[in-house]
This record gives sequence, structure tokens and C-alpha cells, in this order.
Amino acid sequence: MTSSQVDQLRDGNEAARAEGSEGGEGYQRGLGSRQIQMIAIGGAIGTGLFLGAGKGISKAGPSLILAYAVAGLVIFFIMRALGELLMYRPVSGSFSEYAREFIGPFAGFVTGWTYWLFWVVTGITEVTAAAAYMTYWWNIPQWLSALIFTVVLYGANLISVKLFGELEFWFSMVKVTAIIGMILICAGILTIGFSDAGDTASVAHLWNEGGFFPHGVGNTLMTLQMVMFAFLAVELVGVTAGESKDPKKVLPKAINTVPWRIAVFYIGALIMILSVVPWTNFHAGASPFVVAFEKMGLPAGAGIVNFVVLTAALSSCNSGMYSTGRMLRDLALNNQGPKVFTKLTSSGTPLVGTTFSAALMLVGVWINYQWPGKAFDYVVSFATISGMWAWIVILICQIRYRMKADRGQLPQSEFRAPGAPWTSMFALVFIFMVIVLMGIDKDARVSLYCAPLWAAILGVSYWALKRRNPEAAAFSKR
Repeated sequence: MTSSQVDQLRDGNEAARAEGSEGGEGYQRGLGSRQIQMIAIGGAIGTGLFLGAGKGISKAGPSLILAYAVAGLVIFFIMRALGELLMYRPVSGSFSEYAREFIGPFAGFVTGWTYWLFWVVTGITEVTAAAAYMTYWWNIPQWLSALIFTVVLYGANLISVKLFGELEFWFSMVKVTAIIGMILICAGILTIGFSDAGDTASVAHLWNEGGFFPHGVGNTLMTLQMVMFAFLAVELVGVTAGESKDPKKVLPKAINTVPWRIAVFYIGALIMILSVVPWTNFHAGASPFVVAFEKMGLPAGAGIVNFVVLTAALSSCNSGMYSTGRMLRDLALNNQGPKVFTKLTSSGTPLVGTTFSAALMLVGVWINYQWPGKAFDYVVSFATISGMWAWIVILICQIRYRMKADRGQLPQSEFRAPGAPWTSMFALVFIFMVIVLMGIDKDARVSLYCAPLWAAILGVSYWALKRRNPEAAAFSKR
């Protein structure tokens, strides 16, 4: 993309913003600072932590804490790279828009459709987890719960973006309050000694039960796929750029909360739980938070936590429905998707794209019906590889943007990523290492089998689209 094209794009976006509440892509700028902050915080608190951590603990023991810490550092590098791009040009379809500008139209096509698929699959994952949580209280089929949740969340996404942000604010508030509460209770048990676990609770559990690496360093490395899945959705703040009231002020604040979010909600929570209850008590398929409260002799607390994690799963699915409609509209605006997806309701909701995505999420109901025990593992694997593609694109785009900005070809961002491009290169190497580990893990390997098939579908689709409409191979049309 030439400098004049970039200037035209930026001028068009600024002109649209100047109209008042309209965003640069025609959306309503209804998301305020507190809503963006809580969406950013709550987006990363979902099934990966509440359900997936059980499998990680059983596989790696206390060393899972180290896996979260190292992966968390990489996530911070990714988010700062995204922040630099967002301050350069805040747009709703950020990942695919940057891919078109810094890599090429085909990269934008692949990124847009892959990120859309990621959220569809993630929606299935979250509904699967929510259905599993329901069995804590009632012995009802998982597929039935999944069906009901999908329909209800689709209805919730027909509201305006302002109401969506308000709902997500309170969803996230519940999750954040619950985790902080759990940390405080565990701290009380460790210091005062109340509950059934009071006599045995000790930080020594982190190294006395077979050591910090009870199954070896190799098994800890193999948990990185689950750990990276837990962090998927932190980049959702990039999708909200076109609907934020003051993106250049709000988004940097949200991104800079990443380190303490990871330190408190992942590392802090796991340290406390594994200090109160030995890691040998946890197993795959059960929330470690629920198991911990049961071992403490606090069954009421376990029920409350189960309700909170149910809320977390439904909140993440709700965010998924939000983002899929926006990504489809971005593709359509750039002639890389059906034009019908460009239509907005009077309240600024991409109804057609959201409806189409919600319909595909119903596939999750069928997955629950066919494989109720394996559904979570299947969709987690595929969601991880498709979600990591967005991170790879963000990092490559940031490296190329920084090179052009340093040469004076593009304006410098007001929010430069520290240590870049070296930190971005390190993050890229780490992500590729995780992909290699996924190929070694027989449970995660299924996603790598699906990736070439998806790539072939996209390649053929782009070729056919370009023949029918040459504008699909051009840069951004905005």
C-alpha cells in the first residue's frame, strides 16, 4: 500500500469519526473506557483457565504455573505489537486490515476468514464447556444445554453495541470478583487455617508432591498448547477499535493491563489453589476451582464457582458472536465476502453476519451429541491453531510497519512496542515452537490435520473470487 493510499484511508476514517457517534466503519461508537477495560480483562478469563487448567495440572503438576508465566510474557509482546498497530490506524477489522496493508490482499482474505472461523469454533468450545458445567447440578444431555445456550446468546447479540458492552462489563465483573475472592479465601486458609484443608495447606505442596516438575520438563512443554488456548481472545480489544469512543486513549490502557491480569488471574490463582490442595487431586474434565472448594469442605463455594465459570463460558461465547459479525463485515467491505454481510441494523449491529455465525455454532450441538466426552479436546485443538494465526499476522505486520516507520515511509505510532522488533521475533519463534509441540501431541495433532484442508479451501476460494471480482485482490477499499 502506498503512502497516499494510507493517507486516504486515514482521512476517510477520521472524517467518519468526525460525524459524531459513527465509527470509521459505520459502527456506533458506544463502547466506553470501563467497558473496554472489562472486555479486555474478561476476554482472557474463560474455559482455558476454568476447565482446561484441570488437564494441564494433571499433566504438568505445579510447573504449569511456569508455563503460564512464560506464555504470558509472549502474550504481552503480542499485545504491545497490536497496540502499536492500533495507534497507527484503529479500525474494526484490525487483523485482516493490517494483513492487507503490510502483507497483501490474500493475507487479508486468509486472516479475516481464519479469525472468523476461530471465533465460530471457540463459540462451540465455550458452549461445550457451559453444557459440561450444567451437569454439576442436573443430569441433562450436554447437547440439549448447548442448543439452549446457543439460541439464547444469539438473541442477546441482537442488542446495540452499547448494551453489549454493558452486559460484557458485568459478565467480566462477576468473573474478576470471583477469582479475587477465591485467591483471598485460599490466602485465608494458608494463614489462618480454617476449613477442612486448613491443617494440610502449605506452599510446600508446590514442590513436595513429586517436585515442581513431577512428570518432567517435557510434559510441561506439552501443556503449552492448552496454555496458549487459555490466552486466546486477549486480542479481542483490536476488534472493538471501530466502536470505541476514544480508541487512542482507551486501547493502550487496556493493553497495558495484560501483565497484571496474567499475574493475578492465572499465576496468582494457580499458586494459591495448588498450595491449598495438592496437584494430585486434580484431573482433566473437571474445573480445578470447583475441585479445590470441594476438597476444602466448602460445597456451597463449589456451587458458586461452578456458576461463575458457567458465566465465563457464556460470556466468551457472547464475545465470539460479537466478533464474527464484525469480521464478516470487514471482509465484505473489501470485496472478499458476500455483500449482504455489509448491512447494519439501525443500532449498528451486523445482523446478517452474526446470524450466519450463530447458525454454524449450532454444529457444536451436534459435536456434543456425537462425542460428549471428547468434544472439548477436539475444538480446543482446532481453535488454538486458528487463533494463533491471528497472533502470527499481528507480529509480522508490526515488524513490517516498524521498518517502514523507521524509514520515514509511514508515521510513527504513539504507542511503540518496547524491544520491538526483537520481542516480536521472539514471540514468533515461540508460537512456531508451540505448533511443533502440537504436532508431537497426538491429542492436539488433529488441528494440524485440519489446517492444510482449511488452507486449501481458502486458496481455491480466493482464486475463484479473484477471477469473478478482480477488486478482491486489491488493497483496502475504505
